[in-house]
Amino acid sequence: MTEKNEVRTEENKVISPVVIKRLPRYYRYLGELLKNDVIRISSKELSKKMNVTASQIRQDLNNFGGFGQQGYGYNVEYLYNEIGKILGLDHINNIVIIGAGNLGQALANNQEFDSNGFKIIGLFDVNPRLIGMTVRGVEVYDIDVLEDFLKENDVMIAALTLPASKAIKVAGELADLGIKAFWNFAPVDLNLPEDVIVENVHLAESIMTLSYRIHSK
Repeated sequence: MTEKNEVRTEENKVISPVVIKRLPRYYRYLGELLKNDVIRISSKELSKKMNVTASQIRQDLNNFGGFGQQGYGYNVEYLYNEIGKILGLDHINNIVIIGAGNLGQALANNQEFDSNGFKIIGLFDVNPRLIGMTVRGVEVYDIDVLEDFLKENDVMIAALTLPASKAIKVAGELADLGIKAFWNFAPVDLNLPEDVIVENVHLAESIMTLSYRIHSK
């Protein structure tokens, strides 16, 4: 049985969540190599930059076909583009942000989304002081028009920057409206249908983990 965070390739091969989480790192490092006009790189050279063993890199990439040639290594541009396709970055992924407070606005102001295939097309809030303002050209709408907005626009991803008390109810309503993936910044676990994907970014838990690592030494 496949766990919810696992994915399958077209060949029905199960890919571990740990491997999936490394793919964006590969993509970022390869992008930096491209900017420096590096044409090819071996798994050993890439391992030194990423602090991952060369064997692990080969194993990770072999899940998707390998991409390398023995004695040659990896063509940086080709591998960069192929990993981008695996991550779905060759498509435009429209996002709505629910919660236009400080965190929601900070996300909307992040210009890296545009270059990586993500497009924030609307922010939504209940605060009348925020409704009608724009954040980097994206309008903040009244949450009451969200259902109509989703009907008129192709949106699969919702970022939740809401208090925990509201996030569960809103997430359930959005799932019913067809949202298939949530980027959840609310400090709460979402109980959603099996076919809905949730990526949690719990900031307080992250810094608690950092605190443990500091004080456990």
